[in-house]
Amino acid sequence: MRAVVLRALVITSLVAAFSGVIPMPASAEPRPTAIVALGDSFISGEGGRWLGNGGEAGGTRSGTDRAAYACGAWGCAYDPARVYGASEGSGCHRSDVAPVESAPVAVDERLNLACSGARLANLWPAASAGESHFGEAPQIDRLTEIVRHADVRMVVVTAGASDVGFGELVADCALDWARSDEDDPLFCRGDAGDELRAALPRAEHGLERALRSVRQVLAAAGVRRSEYRLVAMGYASPFPPGRRFRYPESGWSRLREGGCPVWDADADWAATDAVGALAAAMRKAASVTGAEFLDLRDALDGHQLCDRRARLVGPEGPSPLSAEWVRRLSFLQGSARESLHPNAYGQRAIGVCLGLVYAAPRGDYACRDTSGRFLDGMRIEPLSWVGPPSARPGAPAAG
Repeated sequence: MRAVVLRALVITSLVAAFSGVIPMPASAEPRPTAIVALGDSFISGEGGRWLGNGGEAGGTRSGTDRAAYACGAWGCAYDPARVYGASEGSGCHRSDVAPVESAPVAVDERLNLACSGARLANLWPAASAGESHFGEAPQIDRLTEIVRHADVRMVVVTAGASDVGFGELVADCALDWARSDEDDPLFCRGDAGDELRAALPRAEHGLERALRSVRQVLAAAGVRRSEYRLVAMGYASPFPPGRRFRYPESGWSRLREGGCPVWDADADWAATDAVGALAAAMRKAASVTGAEFLDLRDALDGHQLCDRRARLVGPEGPSPLSAEWVRRLSFLQGSARESLHPNAYGQRAIGVCLGLVYAAPRGDYACRDTSGRFLDGMRIEPLSWVGPPSARPGAPAAG
């Protein structure tokens, strides 16, 4: 009898050796499945406090402020931690509706390592010149810890805008609008375009380095590429093209009412050339590392700041069908850092597209919305061209 058992064990071991399968103890428990987000404020959930932009300055701000509570005759108390949790204290602003949190993906854990203000160096491992941010270890070092206990099915990375100073460039556009008038407008697009072009190559290589590091971490844990998805997710412009603005260029309504103080020409630059160039650089980095790319340039179409197809929320309360999906430029309500980021509506919409990518064959996709609809109108399409319209093959020459 002992010989029979021994023979069975030998045969089992030989089969396992030649098949590449190592038999696991019967008591081994399956690891929880997970989706992980790495990157900056765009994917961390900055701005998720807001349901559109309210026309009322106090109280619940027309029902848009998700941090408002204990409201009474004298107004409301506000606790951003109701939205950002413990990350409110650290400053990372990981909202409860961040794309990785709201994506309809069937996993056990949703792990948001992204942090507001993070640069690419805050993603790289410490052993490769990576840096901590807001007291947290580099994000890919934290990913190394996660893969030890979790079965990671998707890693989503959005980073690079902080490295090229996109937020600062847009802020400069707002300053140029404020210190000039329609008779002699001071445009930012020329200088801002030059700065962006100069910074993009380094950001592209930095993102490529981050994506390669993700690959290395998962490979070291024994995870094959076929077992997970690596997605570089792009950015959406906070502004529509200038022709879509509902406020005139003259006067102060763009600042006081809309929170979108830029000239039409600068809005055109931000919505097309700037976001297009950033998307092109990110897609190149994704291609080199075998990652997928999700383009978000049209994800918020019709719901960007001051778009004539959307409006401020009034006393009737917010609705995703009519509200803006981007947080207005504001220094008096909430944190100024939330300005120009997708709000709770925008983040949930992006999350739907992320879920659609998870369910689709591997590839590059564009996320688009449908007029008059919310989450059920979000869709993805195979991505063709990425880049500024002026650089599209066959486009007419400038001038």
